[in-house]
Amino acid sequence: MSFGWTLQNKKALITGGTKGIGKATVAAFLQLGASVVFTARHAEEVTAAEAQWSSQYPELQVKGIVADVSLESNRLHVYDWIATHWQQLDVLVNNAGINIRKKTPEYTRQEYEQILAINMLAPFEWARLLYPLLKRSGKAAIVNVASVAGSNIDIGTGSPYAMSKAALIQQTRSLAVEWAKEGIRVNVVSPWYTNTPLAAPVLQNEARIAHILSRTPMGRIAQPEEIAAIIAFLAMDKSSYITGQNIIADGGLSISGL
Repeated sequence: MSFGWTLQNKKALITGGTKGIGKATVAAFLQLGASVVFTARHAEEVTAAEAQWSSQYPELQVKGIVADVSLESNRLHVYDWIATHWQQLDVLVNNAGINIRKKTPEYTRQEYEQILAINMLAPFEWARLLYPLLKRSGKAAIVNVASVAGSNIDIGTGSPYAMSKAALIQQTRSLAVEWAKEGIRVNVVSPWYTNTPLAAPVLQNEARIAHILSRTPMGRIAQPEEIAAIIAFLAMDKSSYITGQNIIADGGLSISGL
Protein backbone atom coordinates (compact mmCIF):
# COMPACT_ATOMS: atom_id res chain seq x y z
CA MET A 1 0.00 0.00 0.00
CA SER A 2 1.31 3.44 -0.91
CA PHE A 3 1.76 5.82 2.00
CA GLY A 4 0.23 8.55 -0.13
CA TRP A 5 3.03 11.10 -0.43
CA THR A 6 1.48 12.50 -3.58
CA LEU A 7 -0.24 15.47 -5.15
CA GLN A 8 -1.86 13.31 -7.81
CA ASN A 9 -5.10 14.80 -9.20
CA LYS A 10 -4.44 18.11 -7.41
CA LYS A 11 -4.80 21.35 -9.33
CA ALA A 12 -2.47 24.11 -8.15
CA LEU A 13 -1.67 27.76 -8.81
CA ILE A 14 1.91 28.81 -8.05
CA THR A 15 2.87 32.46 -8.39
CA GLY A 16 6.39 33.48 -9.31
CA GLY A 17 6.96 30.09 -10.89
CA THR A 18 9.96 30.62 -13.17
CA LYS A 19 12.71 31.39 -10.67
CA GLY A 20 14.06 30.32 -7.31
CA ILE A 21 11.67 28.75 -4.82
CA GLY A 22 8.71 29.12 -7.18
CA LYS A 23 10.43 27.25 -10.00
CA ALA A 24 11.51 24.48 -7.63
CA THR A 25 7.94 24.27 -6.32
CA VAL A 26 6.44 23.88 -9.79
CA ALA A 27 8.95 21.09 -10.48
CA ALA A 28 8.15 19.38 -7.17
CA PHE A 29 4.39 19.56 -7.73
CA LEU A 30 4.70 18.09 -11.21
CA GLN A 31 6.93 15.29 -9.95
CA LEU A 32 4.24 14.50 -7.37
CA GLY A 33 1.49 14.36 -9.99
CA ALA A 34 -0.23 17.75 -9.74
CA SER A 35 -1.45 19.83 -12.65
CA VAL A 36 -0.08 23.36 -12.35
CA VAL A 37 -0.82 26.89 -13.45
CA PHE A 38 2.14 29.15 -12.77
CA THR A 39 2.63 32.88 -13.21
CA ALA A 40 5.57 35.19 -13.79
CA ARG A 41 6.03 38.65 -15.23
CA HIS A 42 8.34 37.92 -18.17
CA ALA A 43 6.74 36.33 -21.22
CA GLU A 44 9.92 34.69 -22.52
CA GLU A 45 10.54 32.91 -19.22
CA VAL A 46 6.92 31.77 -18.96
CA THR A 47 6.89 30.40 -22.51
CA ALA A 48 10.19 28.55 -22.08
CA ALA A 49 9.20 27.05 -18.72
CA GLU A 50 5.80 25.92 -19.97
CA ALA A 51 7.34 24.24 -23.02
CA GLN A 52 9.95 22.46 -20.91
CA TRP A 53 7.52 21.15 -18.31
CA SER A 54 4.81 20.23 -20.82
CA SER A 55 7.35 18.14 -22.71
CA GLN A 56 8.61 16.53 -19.51
CA TYR A 57 5.13 15.81 -18.10
CA PRO A 58 2.82 15.28 -21.11
CA GLU A 59 0.27 13.47 -18.95
CA LEU A 60 -0.26 16.56 -16.77
CA GLN A 61 -1.70 19.98 -17.50
CA VAL A 62 0.94 22.72 -17.24
CA LYS A 63 -0.10 26.28 -18.01
CA GLY A 64 2.06 29.38 -17.75
CA ILE A 65 0.36 32.78 -17.60
CA VAL A 66 2.15 36.11 -17.80
CA ALA A 67 0.92 38.09 -14.80
CA ASP A 68 1.96 40.79 -12.38
CA VAL A 69 0.37 39.61 -9.14
CA SER A 70 -0.10 43.19 -7.92
CA LEU A 71 -2.47 44.03 -10.81
CA GLU A 72 -6.16 43.18 -10.42
CA SER A 73 -6.65 42.74 -14.17
CA ASN A 74 -3.86 40.16 -14.27
CA ARG A 75 -5.27 38.26 -11.29
CA LEU A 76 -8.71 38.20 -12.91
CA HIS A 77 -7.19 36.79 -16.10
CA VAL A 78 -5.67 33.90 -14.13
CA TYR A 79 -8.93 33.35 -12.24
CA ASP A 80 -10.88 33.17 -15.49
CA TRP A 81 -8.56 30.51 -16.89
CA ILE A 82 -8.84 28.36 -13.75
CA ALA A 83 -12.60 28.79 -13.47
CA THR A 84 -13.07 27.91 -17.14
CA HIS A 85 -10.73 24.93 -17.39
CA TRP A 86 -10.78 23.46 -13.87
CA GLN A 87 -13.85 24.89 -12.10
CA GLN A 88 -12.03 24.47 -8.76
CA LEU A 89 -8.60 24.91 -7.20
CA ASP A 90 -6.96 22.57 -4.70
CA VAL A 91 -3.74 24.46 -3.91
CA LEU A 92 -2.70 28.12 -3.95
CA VAL A 93 0.99 28.87 -3.41
CA ASN A 94 1.63 32.58 -2.88
CA ASN A 95 5.33 32.63 -3.69
CA ALA A 96 5.87 35.77 -5.79
CA GLY A 97 7.80 38.40 -3.89
CA ILE A 98 10.23 41.27 -4.27
CA ASN A 99 12.63 43.28 -2.18
CA ILE A 100 14.48 46.57 -2.45
CA ARG A 101 17.23 46.78 0.15
CA LYS A 102 17.66 50.29 1.54
CA LYS A 103 17.76 52.19 4.79
CA THR A 104 14.26 53.25 5.82
CA PRO A 105 14.65 57.01 5.10
CA GLU A 106 15.93 56.25 1.59
CA TYR A 107 12.80 54.55 0.25
CA THR A 108 10.50 56.40 -2.09
CA ARG A 109 6.80 55.95 -1.49
CA GLN A 110 6.52 54.12 -4.81
CA GLU A 111 9.23 51.64 -3.79
CA TYR A 112 7.79 50.61 -0.45
CA GLU A 113 4.24 50.54 -1.76
CA GLN A 114 5.40 48.16 -4.51
CA ILE A 115 6.96 45.84 -1.93
CA LEU A 116 3.79 45.84 0.16
CA ALA A 117 1.56 45.40 -2.90
CA ILE A 118 3.37 42.27 -4.11
CA ASN A 119 4.40 40.66 -0.82
CA MET A 120 1.38 41.42 1.36
CA LEU A 121 -1.66 42.64 -0.56
CA ALA A 122 -1.40 40.30 -3.55
CA PRO A 123 -1.59 37.08 -1.45
CA PHE A 124 -4.63 38.51 0.34
CA GLU A 125 -6.31 39.41 -2.95
CA TRP A 126 -5.49 36.00 -4.46
CA ALA A 127 -7.07 34.29 -1.46
CA ARG A 128 -10.20 36.43 -1.65
CA LEU A 129 -10.55 36.03 -5.41
CA LEU A 130 -9.97 32.28 -5.45
CA TYR A 131 -11.99 31.53 -2.31
CA PRO A 132 -15.02 30.10 -4.20
CA LEU A 133 -12.80 27.76 -6.23
CA LEU A 134 -10.82 26.68 -3.16
CA LYS A 135 -14.01 26.08 -1.20
CA ARG A 136 -15.32 23.92 -4.05
CA SER A 137 -12.30 21.64 -3.64
CA GLY A 138 -13.47 20.55 -0.18
CA LYS A 139 -9.91 20.04 1.05
CA ALA A 140 -7.87 22.91 -0.30
CA ALA A 141 -4.56 24.29 0.89
CA ILE A 142 -3.02 27.75 0.72
CA VAL A 143 0.73 27.93 1.30
CA ASN A 144 2.27 31.37 1.67
CA VAL A 145 6.00 32.01 1.37
CA ALA A 146 7.22 34.52 3.94
CA SER A 147 10.67 34.89 5.51
CA VAL A 148 12.42 34.76 8.85
CA ALA A 149 12.52 38.56 8.40
CA GLY A 150 8.81 38.52 9.22
CA SER A 151 9.27 36.84 12.60
CA ASN A 152 11.20 38.15 15.60
CA ILE A 153 14.57 38.45 13.84
CA ASP A 154 16.01 41.57 12.24
CA ILE A 155 18.15 40.38 9.35
CA GLY A 156 18.83 43.82 7.92
CA THR A 157 16.89 43.21 4.73
CA GLY A 158 14.86 46.42 4.81
CA SER A 159 11.87 47.43 6.92
CA PRO A 160 9.19 47.27 4.17
CA TYR A 161 10.15 43.68 3.32
CA ALA A 162 10.08 42.68 6.98
CA MET A 163 6.75 44.46 7.47
CA SER A 164 5.20 42.73 4.47
CA LYS A 165 6.32 39.27 5.55
CA ALA A 166 5.18 39.80 9.15
CA ALA A 167 1.77 40.79 7.82
CA LEU A 168 1.68 37.71 5.57
CA ILE A 169 2.35 35.46 8.56
CA GLN A 170 -0.51 37.02 10.52
CA GLN A 171 -2.74 36.92 7.44
CA THR A 172 -2.06 33.17 7.32
CA ARG A 173 -3.17 32.68 10.91
CA SER A 174 -6.33 34.73 10.50
CA LEU A 175 -7.46 32.97 7.32
CA ALA A 176 -6.64 29.56 8.79
CA VAL A 177 -9.14 30.15 11.58
CA GLU A 178 -11.75 31.83 9.40
CA TRP A 179 -11.72 29.22 6.64
CA ALA A 180 -11.11 25.99 8.56
CA LYS A 181 -14.79 25.06 8.42
CA GLU A 182 -14.73 25.61 4.66
CA GLY A 183 -12.14 22.85 4.24
CA ILE A 184 -9.34 25.32 3.43
CA ARG A 185 -6.05 24.99 5.31
CA VAL A 186 -3.67 27.96 5.33
CA ASN A 187 0.00 27.71 6.29
CA VAL A 188 3.17 29.70 5.73
CA VAL A 189 6.82 28.82 5.20
CA SER A 190 9.53 31.20 6.43
CA PRO A 191 12.95 30.52 4.90
CA TRP A 192 16.32 31.93 5.87
CA TYR A 193 18.68 32.89 3.06
CA THR A 194 18.08 30.61 0.07
CA ASN A 195 20.04 30.31 -3.16
CA THR A 196 17.66 32.32 -5.35
CA PRO A 197 17.95 35.33 -7.70
CA LEU A 198 16.20 37.48 -5.09
CA ALA A 199 18.96 36.78 -2.57
CA ALA A 200 21.81 37.00 -5.10
CA PRO A 201 22.86 40.59 -4.26
CA VAL A 202 23.48 39.53 -0.66
CA LEU A 203 24.98 36.12 -1.39
CA GLN A 204 27.52 37.64 -3.79
CA ASN A 205 28.88 39.84 -1.01
CA GLU A 206 31.68 37.84 0.60
CA ALA A 207 31.52 39.66 3.93
CA ARG A 208 27.73 39.29 4.17
CA ILE A 209 27.70 35.60 3.27
CA ALA A 210 30.45 34.89 5.77
CA HIS A 211 28.40 36.59 8.49
CA ILE A 212 25.23 34.73 7.44
CA LEU A 213 26.99 31.36 7.58
CA SER A 214 28.52 32.19 10.96
CA ARG A 215 25.01 32.78 12.35
CA THR A 216 23.60 29.57 10.83
CA PRO A 217 24.28 26.39 12.86
CA MET A 218 24.03 24.21 9.75
CA GLY A 219 26.73 26.34 8.15
CA ARG A 220 25.08 26.79 4.75
CA ILE A 221 22.23 28.52 2.98
CA ALA A 222 19.14 26.66 1.82
CA GLN A 223 18.54 25.36 -1.69
CA PRO A 224 15.20 26.16 -3.39
CA GLU A 225 14.31 22.46 -3.56
CA GLU A 226 14.48 22.21 0.24
CA ILE A 227 11.86 24.94 0.65
CA ALA A 228 9.77 23.51 -2.19
CA ALA A 229 9.63 20.17 -0.36
CA ILE A 230 8.04 21.86 2.67
CA ILE A 231 5.52 23.65 0.47
CA ALA A 232 4.64 20.37 -1.25
CA PHE A 233 4.08 18.62 2.08
CA LEU A 234 1.78 21.40 3.30
CA ALA A 235 -0.21 21.05 0.07
CA MET A 236 -0.67 17.30 0.49
CA ASP A 237 -3.60 15.59 2.15
CA LYS A 238 -0.96 14.02 4.42
CA SER A 239 -0.74 17.37 6.23
CA SER A 240 -4.51 17.52 6.66
CA TYR A 241 -4.41 18.41 10.39
CA ILE A 242 -1.92 21.27 9.99
CA THR A 243 -3.26 24.79 9.58
CA GLY A 244 -2.30 28.27 10.73
CA GLN A 245 1.33 27.28 11.18
CA ASN A 246 4.54 29.13 10.33
CA ILE A 247 7.15 26.55 9.33
CA ILE A 248 10.54 28.17 9.88
CA ALA A 249 13.28 26.73 7.65
CA ASP A 250 16.40 28.51 8.83
CA GLY A 251 19.15 25.95 9.39
CA GLY A 252 18.90 26.54 13.13
CA LEU A 253 19.29 30.35 13.09
CA SER A 254 16.32 31.08 15.35
CA ILE A 255 17.41 28.67 18.07
CA SER A 256 21.08 29.61 18.10
CA GLY A 257 22.10 31.49 21.22
CA LEU A 258 25.35 32.85 19.88
